[in-house]
Amino acid sequence: MDIRPIDDEYSVSGQITVEDLDQIKALGFKSIVCHRPDGESPDQTSFGIIEARAKELGLEITQVPVGPMGVTEEAVQGMVDALDEFPRPMLGYCRSGARSTAIYQKTHHIRG
Repeated sequence: MDIRPIDDEYSVSGQITVEDLDQIKALGFKSIVCHRPDGESPDQTSFGIIEARAKELGLEITQVPVGPMGVTEEAVQGMVDALDEFPRPMLGYCRSGARSTAIYQKTHHIRG
Protein backbone atom coordinates (compact mmCIF):
# COMPACT_ATOMS: atom_id res chain seq x y z
CA MET A 1 0.00 0.00 0.00
CA ASP A 2 1.37 3.37 -1.07
CA ILE A 3 -0.45 6.20 0.72
CA ARG A 4 0.22 9.68 -0.65
CA PRO A 5 -1.04 12.73 1.27
CA ILE A 6 -2.79 15.41 -0.80
CA ASP A 7 -3.36 17.73 2.18
CA ASP A 8 -3.97 17.45 5.93
CA GLU A 9 -7.41 15.89 5.53
CA TYR A 10 -7.15 13.71 2.40
CA SER A 11 -4.71 11.09 1.11
CA VAL A 12 -4.83 8.67 -1.80
CA SER A 13 -3.73 5.12 -2.49
CA GLY A 14 -3.93 2.47 -5.14
CA GLN A 15 -6.18 -0.55 -4.54
CA ILE A 16 -6.34 -1.58 -0.90
CA THR A 17 -7.05 -5.02 0.53
CA VAL A 18 -8.89 -6.20 3.62
CA GLU A 19 -5.49 -6.83 5.19
CA ASP A 20 -4.56 -3.14 4.73
CA LEU A 21 -7.49 -1.88 6.78
CA ASP A 22 -5.90 -2.45 10.19
CA GLN A 23 -2.91 -0.35 9.13
CA ILE A 24 -5.18 2.32 7.63
CA LYS A 25 -6.98 2.58 10.97
CA ALA A 26 -3.67 2.59 12.89
CA LEU A 27 -2.44 5.47 10.71
CA GLY A 28 -5.37 7.53 12.00
CA PHE A 29 -7.71 7.53 9.02
CA LYS A 30 -11.36 7.89 10.00
CA SER A 31 -13.02 7.35 6.62
CA ILE A 32 -12.44 5.77 3.22
CA VAL A 33 -13.84 6.48 -0.25
CA CYS A 34 -13.51 3.88 -3.01
CA HIS A 35 -13.38 5.34 -6.51
CA ARG A 36 -13.25 2.00 -8.37
CA PRO A 37 -16.32 0.39 -9.89
CA ASP A 38 -16.64 -3.24 -8.79
CA GLY A 39 -15.36 -5.72 -11.37
CA GLU A 40 -12.92 -3.32 -12.98
CA SER A 41 -10.20 -5.98 -12.88
CA PRO A 42 -10.28 -9.68 -11.97
CA ASP A 43 -7.82 -9.35 -9.07
CA GLN A 44 -9.71 -6.47 -7.44
CA THR A 45 -11.16 -6.98 -3.96
CA SER A 46 -14.86 -6.11 -4.12
CA PHE A 47 -16.08 -3.01 -2.33
CA GLY A 48 -18.53 -5.05 -0.23
CA ILE A 49 -15.74 -7.14 1.29
CA ILE A 50 -13.65 -4.07 2.12
CA GLU A 51 -16.73 -2.22 3.39
CA ALA A 52 -17.67 -4.99 5.82
CA ARG A 53 -14.22 -5.09 7.45
CA ALA A 54 -13.88 -1.29 7.51
CA LYS A 55 -17.18 -1.02 9.39
CA GLU A 56 -16.02 -3.68 11.86
CA LEU A 57 -13.04 -1.42 12.58
CA GLY A 58 -15.27 1.63 13.04
CA LEU A 59 -14.23 3.33 9.80
CA GLU A 60 -16.77 5.25 7.73
CA ILE A 61 -16.72 4.07 4.10
CA THR A 62 -18.52 4.75 0.84
CA GLN A 63 -18.12 4.08 -2.86
CA VAL A 64 -18.10 6.92 -5.41
CA PRO A 65 -17.11 5.06 -8.59
CA VAL A 66 -15.19 6.82 -11.35
CA GLY A 67 -15.31 4.60 -14.42
CA PRO A 68 -14.34 4.85 -18.09
CA MET A 69 -16.32 8.07 -18.57
CA GLY A 70 -13.96 9.83 -16.17
CA VAL A 71 -14.94 12.13 -13.34
CA THR A 72 -18.61 12.97 -13.91
CA GLU A 73 -20.63 15.73 -12.23
CA GLU A 74 -22.53 13.03 -10.35
CA ALA A 75 -19.28 11.56 -9.03
CA VAL A 76 -18.00 14.98 -7.97
CA GLN A 77 -21.24 15.61 -6.07
CA GLY A 78 -20.93 12.20 -4.41
CA MET A 79 -17.41 13.11 -3.32
CA VAL A 80 -18.56 16.50 -2.00
CA ASP A 81 -21.25 14.71 0.00
CA ALA A 82 -18.68 12.27 1.43
CA LEU A 83 -16.37 15.13 2.39
CA ASP A 84 -19.26 16.97 4.05
CA GLU A 85 -20.58 13.93 5.94
CA PHE A 86 -17.55 11.80 6.84
CA PRO A 87 -14.86 12.46 9.43
CA ARG A 88 -11.31 13.12 8.35
CA PRO A 89 -8.58 12.34 7.72
CA MET A 90 -9.99 10.46 4.73
CA LEU A 91 -8.34 7.97 2.38
CA GLY A 92 -9.46 7.77 -1.24
CA TYR A 93 -8.43 4.78 -3.33
CA CYS A 94 -8.69 3.51 -6.90
CA ARG A 95 -6.35 1.39 -9.04
CA SER A 96 -3.41 3.80 -8.89
CA GLY A 97 -4.62 6.80 -6.87
CA ALA A 98 -4.99 9.03 -9.95
CA ARG A 99 -8.81 9.09 -10.04
CA SER A 100 -8.94 9.61 -6.28
CA THR A 101 -6.67 12.63 -6.71
CA ALA A 102 -8.58 14.02 -9.71
CA ILE A 103 -12.01 13.82 -8.10
CA TYR A 104 -10.76 15.49 -4.91
CA GLN A 105 -9.27 18.35 -6.93
CA LYS A 106 -12.59 18.81 -8.75
CA THR A 107 -14.43 19.30 -5.43
CA HIS A 108 -12.48 22.47 -4.64
CA HIS A 109 -14.61 24.74 -6.85
CA ILE A 110 -17.72 23.53 -5.01
CA ARG A 111 -16.39 23.37 -1.46
CA GLY A 112 -14.18 26.45 -1.68
